[in-house]
Amino acid sequence: MTSFMNEDFLLTNDTARQLYHNVAKYQPIVDYHCHLNPQEIYQDVQFANITQLWLGGDHYKWRILRSNGVDEYYITGTAPDREKFQKFAETLPRCIGNPMYHWCHLELKNFFGYEGTLNAQTAQEVWDLCNAKLATPEFSARNLIRRSNVTMVGTTDDPCSDLKWHKLLAQTDFETKVCPSFRPDPALNCHKAGFADYIAKLSEASGIPIQCAADVAKALTQRIEYFHSCGCCASDHGLDYVMYRMGTDAEIEDVFRKAMAGAALTTEETEIYQTYLLLHCGRDYARLGWVMQLHFSCFRNPNSRMFSQLGADTGFDCIAVTNSSAALHRLMDAWDSTNQLPKTILYSLNPADDQWLDTLLGAYQGTEVPGKIQHGSAWWFNDNRTGMVNQMTSLANLGILGNFIGMLTDSRSFLSYARHEYFRRILCNLIGTWVENGEYPADMDTLGDLVADISCRNAMRYFNL
Repeated sequence: MTSFMNEDFLLTNDTARQLYHNVAKYQPIVDYHCHLNPQEIYQDVQFANITQLWLGGDHYKWRILRSNGVDEYYITGTAPDREKFQKFAETLPRCIGNPMYHWCHLELKNFFGYEGTLNAQTAQEVWDLCNAKLATPEFSARNLIRRSNVTMVGTTDDPCSDLKWHKLLAQTDFETKVCPSFRPDPALNCHKAGFADYIAKLSEASGIPIQCAADVAKALTQRIEYFHSCGCCASDHGLDYVMYRMGTDAEIEDVFRKAMAGAALTTEETEIYQTYLLLHCGRDYARLGWVMQLHFSCFRNPNSRMFSQLGADTGFDCIAVTNSSAALHRLMDAWDSTNQLPKTILYSLNPADDQWLDTLLGAYQGTEVPGKIQHGSAWWFNDNRTGMVNQMTSLANLGILGNFIGMLTDSRSFLSYARHEYFRRILCNLIGTWVENGEYPADMDTLGDLVADISCRNAMRYFNL
């Protein structure tokens, strides 16, 4: 029997072990999409205890607590931090087969040197060990990033942000590049509550009086230019589904007026406005050499009772079944037909979309960089061994796995860099299995280059680092 999480964890053959221990583990991390707080990085915060660092904003953990029948008082409520940690420790052993079990123990091992397992009986031991170390300077936010060998962090930022903390960070001697990413969803979501208030904020931030949809486009361009001056090299759009519905100028302006007045919009009206601005932003991204990220097929906030109680991003979202294929093809073609298609990463939360995404990539590649159009790393609910293997296998079958830009954390936690190790072990095992099966030559130099590229170097090239 193999011992739990030994040095060859998830590495089931000799080739995999060689690739991981000799190559993958030494590659720097390019965490090009995450939700870390740049203010916390600049202020180099230290966390009072493991609950605040681990459970404070992690809706992955909140979901499993709820699935174990834990009361919300111990999740997002006002329970003491020690009691919240105990409830999590009691829940974790039941998560066999869930990547959370692996992530947590990799984090405990890599950051705190804990070789045991977390459960109800060991909770006090782990609490004391972690908190003692968190009290030392070596466990500040920046030092957690440093010890993970992170070369770039891509945060997620609202267009109205002044990017104060990014600009202050750029003046420090912090070795890791912390880049903002442009997330304009509120400006496009004309059908959602708070739209008019957000447009007022966008007008103030851009200095452009917004009276019509064309003014929104001008304001977004102004903010894109500002973000670019602050080191931004990527955008991110969170779409319920991919839409493509062209409208006349008059139709677009009519939708904008109705939305600003708080009137209900039809799906068709919403799509006309969103398509207009999505096309506009994409052209700006292409002009500036940015990477555009499109996340879609997420059903957000289905539990209306809990949404009214806790708000968005609290762990209630689900995979959505959408038909985004035709619209995404038309959207990509609209940019490509005028030579304004930016470097693009496509993420669907529905794993059933893997294969059509991988065939779409081949229709719109370019010479700017190998793999200009990317199938993004297995995202969110697919961020597990099965999801990663399926995503990479589909990409290998229908495209070029060797040009894949690899893993990202998509996390709010400074400990989540262990997920890169998890991904790299799975990558090495997948490639090693193909080699051991005689499906690819045992050329360790070529294999090492492939692993180093997917782990780090492709992303470095893709984001011009």
